[in-house]
Amino acid sequence: MESVFNLENFDIKLDTEIIGRNIIYIDETPSTNSFLLDPAISGNTNGTILIAEKQIKGRGRKDRQWYSTKGLNLTFSILLTNKKYFTKRFNLINFATALSTAIAIENLFQSRTELKWPNDVLINKKKVAGVLIESTSKGEKIERVVIGIGINVNQTSFQGSFNVQPTSLKNETGGTVIRETLLAELLNVFEETLEQVISNYKWILKEWKQRCGMIGERISVSDGEKTKNGIFDDIDENGFMILKNKDKVEKIYFGDVSIV
Repeated sequence: MESVFNLENFDIKLDTEIIGRNIIYIDETPSTNSFLLDPAISGNTNGTILIAEKQIKGRGRKDRQWYSTKGLNLTFSILLTNKKYFTKRFNLINFATALSTAIAIENLFQSRTELKWPNDVLINKKKVAGVLIESTSKGEKIERVVIGIGINVNQTSFQGSFNVQPTSLKNETGGTVIRETLLAELLNVFEETLEQVISNYKWILKEWKQRCGMIGERISVSDGEKTKNGIFDDIDENGFMILKNKDKVEKIYFGDVSIV
């Protein structure tokens, strides 16, 4: 049974200075990312979050559709306009987001999470959350970054075919999850973790790698046109995959990963 997101209950639990202090809550939108990418619609306030109960064209990486039942899950985006985050380690914002989602779930439910390169959160090898980061630029300078996050919260069944079998927090914990508590906890963790991108990026890499069960495994990585096999050896300081195949070492910037 779908529920309406209670902004007052959310605000009581939010303990941030910037992230989530400007909030937009709407019933339906084509895409929360697209909404925040347009300054004419959403403004320029750093840390703005947009929550939508339904996305008509919700999507993940490679424009895959993200199906989410209205009123049961969390589909939202975070706007960053502060240029201090747009450094050479910009890619680590993605890892900080996935890590924050994992830590929030661990804090609230004592569930063991796993992170799948580059941007998925798993429980029991099944996908519970995903991240999609998009940006706009002027010339070579990034102007705004939007972080889209989808979390399967109280949805219990999923239709369609998937690269990774989906699950929800309700399926994994056995109880109905209070969405307001989960979102507030995630944003509280995210605000602190985001600062680590600038001040202590090695901590993000360490914490992320501790939750990535694929490191050290023989994997297949596909970018849609080519598929490469090898050992997932490590991630570099920007979060890119180091793939080893016999004597060859290669850096992988994006792709779909599976264990072979």
